[in-house]
Amino acid sequence: MQLSYSHGVSPRPLIGKTIGDWLDEAAAEFGPHEALVSVFENKRFSYASFRDEVDRCARALIALGVEKGARVGLWSTNCVAWTLVQFGTAKIGAVLVNINPSYRLHELEFALKQSECNVLISGESFKDADYVAMLHRLVPELASAD
Repeated sequence: MQLSYSHGVSPRPLIGKTIGDWLDEAAAEFGPHEALVSVFENKRFSYASFRDEVDRCARALIALGVEKGARVGLWSTNCVAWTLVQFGTAKIGAVLVNINPSYRLHELEFALKQSECNVLISGESFKDADYVAMLHRLVPELASAD
């Protein structure tokens, strides 16, 4: 893979590493130290365990058929899963399409069509919005899907 970039005036050139590279290096250097804490979910991850979970997420995305350059929609509030998907998509070269968790049905439909998402990962709900019911209205075929 050849990386390319545009570099303006700066005393330091851009660093030719991916987010996945940075995570792997951080896990190697700071393995047992805390990397991510979600108080409301009561979850804690060291750099090493976070990297392992990101790798697991990346493998799951690949198993779903997500390839480099594919668009993965993420419709959720901030949580551990959101962060794992963010890093997992970056690790495989997919494009994360962050969808506002407050979107209503017409806004969600517009965002999905405009972004040409190949996959949508969603939470179950946010405030008074039932994501599952909204998705069933948008895509009735989901009711008979596995």
